[in-house]
Amino acid sequence: MSDADLSARIDGIRQLGSVVRAMTGIAGARARTARAQIAAVEGYAATLEAALSQGLAGVELEDPELTARPALVVFCAEQGFVGGFSERVLDEVGAIPKGTDLFLVGNRGTAIGASRGMMPGWSAAMPSRSASLPKFADRVLAAVFADGDLRPVAVVHMIWNRGQAAVERSDLFPFPPAEGTRAQSAPLINLAADELAAALRLDQLHAVLTRAALHAFIAENEARMAAMSAASRQIEDELDVLEALARRQRQEAITAEIIEIAAGAMAGR
Repeated sequence: MSDADLSARIDGIRQLGSVVRAMTGIAGARARTARAQIAAVEGYAATLEAALSQGLAGVELEDPELTARPALVVFCAEQGFVGGFSERVLDEVGAIPKGTDLFLVGNRGTAIGASRGMMPGWSAAMPSRSASLPKFADRVLAAVFADGDLRPVAVVHMIWNRGQAAVERSDLFPFPPAEGTRAQSAPLINLAADELAAALRLDQLHAVLTRAALHAFIAENEARMAAMSAASRQIEDELDVLEALARRQRQEAITAEIIEIAAGAMAGR
């Protein structure tokens, strides 16, 4: 490799390293912001759960009538450089049960799912900002209940905890019965019990779906940070090799020039 080619190669790798570091910083900032927001969403979901148990204490409600096909909401990666993020999520999904509608989030995951023969009934890109996820959850729920009929809803997403990624699957609707709640007297309410229950359950469904979206958002950015960290180490190792080669070539060129000068001096004598 000529000196010019070697110098160009080193400059290109250094520029690539700058891009990788920038991507790592962006992913880290997004993950930190989303972690701060998820605490607020979890507090909101807990408040709604308490409101349901207190506001409807002593009220006998009929279970919601589920007349539509089950819905499965799957959060995959929106972009690349995340290793096998989407593959792991789709492996957990496996074969879609017959009669289940698939709602797939994340363009990268949608492309991988299509290569596996997964044809979602609805798909969308994952927002690039965590602050947009509550509004995005409204959009997902509008698509899930577009026909106006109630249906079972489950969600599959990645969760990142203590540097490890795991796929989590949970049922969102209907809500499981609360366990271990203390019996209490029914409070005064201004709405009919059925209307109050429907309103609170809709808000709670929105909260838990937003929480799932935030977990998926955090996991994708954490996975990207891990992939970029590995890429940074590879870039540093390659730079070390190329810079050592450049030093050796310069030393050889200097040595050759000294030998040539010495030979010329000897010939002049």
